Amino acid sequence: MTEQEQSFLNLVEQHKKLIYKVCFMYASDDESINDLYQEVVLNLWKSFPQFRGESKPITWIYRIAVNTCVSWIRMSSRKLHTVSLTVSMTELFADENEKENLRELYALINQLGKLERALILLWLDERSYEEIAQILDISVSNVGVRINRVKTKLKTMYNI
Repeated sequence: MTEQEQSFLNLVEQHKKLIYKVCFMYASDDESINDLYQEVVLNLWKSFPQFRGESKPITWIYRIAVNTCVSWIRMSSRKLHTVSLTVSMTELFADENEKENLRELYALINQLGKLERALILLWLDERSYEEIAQILDISVSNVGVRINRVKTKLKTMYNI
């Protein structure tokens, strides 16, 4: 195994939970989540040689993951042919209550628009407004305004 391959595998292993969380935002069942996870990892691998480290690796991963998920939704009618690179959701979320709470939260979030989903995911993952702005290519002030609107929208949806 080359040094580049090992470095990539270490990066994916270190951030697999993050990648799954992004996928979880855009897919509803375990099979789709796993398919999407594979697509994200594939796109990360394709982009890895061009990653120059000008941004944090997590910022780069988020950007690729969100863009992959949005593209995947657009082409969801097409079947993806992939090789399994996944771990079980049970390995990531051993506590059944945690997994169920996340499913409920993500079910509400899945009703949001694409940009709103990406914003709230990044915010829930405690990314700074600057990082969110960089990942989504919007202004920092726009991040704050949109996050407040999304939180208000989610509260309304939850109380219905």
